[in-house]
Amino acid sequence: MKRIFIIVFAALISNFSIVAQDFLDPVSWEVTTQKESENRYNIILEATIDPGWHLYSQIQYGEEFEGPIPTEFSYNSSPESYTLVGGTQEPDVKPVLDPVFEIEVKSFDDKAVFIQPIEVVNPEGLKIVVEIYYSVCDDEKCLPPDVKSFEVDLASGKSELATAEITEFDLEQTAALTIPLKGDLGNTSGKKGYFTIFLLGFLGGILALLTPCVFPMIPLTVSFFTKGSRDRKKGLRDALLYGFFIFLIYVLLSLPFHLLDTVDEGLLNNISTNIYLNILFFIVFLVFAFSFFGYFEITLPSSWSTKMDEKATTIGGFVGIFFMALTLAIVSFSCTGPILGGLLGGSLSQDAGAMQLSFGMGGFGLALALPFALFALFPNWLNSLPSSGGWLNTVKVVLGFAELALAFKFLSNADLVMHWGVLKREVFMAIWILCSLGMALYLFGIIRFPHDGPKGRKLPKGNIIVGILAIVFTIYLIPGLTNTKYANLKLLSGLAPPMFYSLYDKGTSAPLGLTAYKDFYEGVEAAKKSGKPIMLDFTGWACVNCRKMEEHVWSVEEVFKVINEEFILISLYVDDRKPLEKEEQFNFLKPTGGTKPIKTIGDKWATFQTVNFKNNSQPHYALMDSDYKLLNLPIGYTPDESEYLAWLNSGLKEFNKNK
Repeated sequence: MKRIFIIVFAALISNFSIVAQDFLDPVSWEVTTQKESENRYNIILEATIDPGWHLYSQIQYGEEFEGPIPTEFSYNSSPESYTLVGGTQEPDVKPVLDPVFEIEVKSFDDKAVFIQPIEVVNPEGLKIVVEIYYSVCDDEKCLPPDVKSFEVDLASGKSELATAEITEFDLEQTAALTIPLKGDLGNTSGKKGYFTIFLLGFLGGILALLTPCVFPMIPLTVSFFTKGSRDRKKGLRDALLYGFFIFLIYVLLSLPFHLLDTVDEGLLNNISTNIYLNILFFIVFLVFAFSFFGYFEITLPSSWSTKMDEKATTIGGFVGIFFMALTLAIVSFSCTGPILGGLLGGSLSQDAGAMQLSFGMGGFGLALALPFALFALFPNWLNSLPSSGGWLNTVKVVLGFAELALAFKFLSNADLVMHWGVLKREVFMAIWILCSLGMALYLFGIIRFPHDGPKGRKLPKGNIIVGILAIVFTIYLIPGLTNTKYANLKLLSGLAPPMFYSLYDKGTSAPLGLTAYKDFYEGVEAAKKSGKPIMLDFTGWACVNCRKMEEHVWSVEEVFKVINEEFILISLYVDDRKPLEKEEQFNFLKPTGGTKPIKTIGDKWATFQTVNFKNNSQPHYALMDSDYKLLNLPIGYTPDESEYLAWLNSGLKEFNKNK
């Protein structure tokens, strides 16, 4: 009988053995022992972690299901053989703000060595069994918990993966955990491009052009090159070169961050998510905002610009033009600095921060350089430029209100880590409402600032248009103060505190009050009875991107309606640590060899996802019928609600066609 099960199971898993290597397994373990004295030994557990992934401390952070899954070690110690001396020692690292969980945690990168001292009573033939329970995350997703068991020979100090004795029940349950899935699983992996950060940098440069520090320089500088040179072609060439050097200078400013990134791949992210740096950014943005309001002016030392100007005059040629561009960058810092600060703070909080910063700075520099090049090529366009005046000060004040609002984003990060409870989501929304309303009142001339001139009899059209937009944005923000479905403001996703960080008590047994089956097979039976297709949701209690999808995509009325009315929702939590009943626990025989103990609900569904869907990251969504036929390609984190809705509708259309 046992031989029959093995043959059947071998055939069943043959389809998975090739793709099993594609599963993410970012941590490898080595367990050894080291003798300290006659009866004292150390069990050394060394983890090698793939770049970009984080292994977490043994300490539980945050409330239950809110923080990362801590690493746990268990040993088969007994008074007759050996006893543990204290707990397992771990590397001493400082807590940092985790970008996934948005709380301060201790995590380990690259390598981590854990040490468990033991007192040996009877060393002869002693075999030590170590079980490691752990989970890892990168900056976007977490993998379900994994368990590794090692058997260490005390005499040699070497270990090997412990292999459980496979019973017929284990084989039956292993086979039962696979389903005859039909259809193409596709590939949900992919890298994000740099176009978005480049575009944001370019838009920041456009805003900088409209400030009093930069705008008046355009006609003066272009005229200097085109009219001050005897050779028209040389004047054009110098003006174009001047624009290129402006672009180059801002790109060069990002180079030091590439050097930091080379020293430590995780350094930029650690810098950007550090609580003290977030508070520093908050203070800096406040200072910049009040500078834009006209209460004081921030400038770099005047000696810097004087020296650069002298070099530009005395050296001449290409080098002189370069120093002229550098002089512009220094002189205009009081207006460009706050915008660049926002670009710096935003890009370093993303993956590959140094490269994204280069693209952002390149976009910023290109936007500043383009007018000098274009007006040099087409000097008649200079006549169409509006004259400098009070409107430039208005632009600065509008930017000041934007800086003030963004300052509280950084304070919000610190508040979440420290659990002050000061900037709950509704308080944050109220501050943004005041900033937006203050901008509108200023544009309509109701409030004034120190550098404003006399109030005119008639409001400029630009003031009226932007003021109306500010009022509209204020109205858009107001539902964020409520305890309704309209409180999810998609435009502020990633800026405002998460939905759970609220003054109201929220939470249901399923997201948004939906009916969700927590057992796959129960959900399939419900689908058969109802005649509806299945929406399979691989999720986790500690999955931040899963919450983002539920709060910002599923909550969209059209998406919610389709999920609620057209599908049977099955949500399988891969990190649920509730133990299975004793009679339901078994050892899963891996296609690649070895066994995995299935002791908890999370173990069961994480293995189910890995074996059947060739994927072990969350969130992961699949649409299928009750005969296990996929209706379209499964997808992962998809923050675009229109794209997600189109995916749901395509699966529904395929189901109805087959039906």
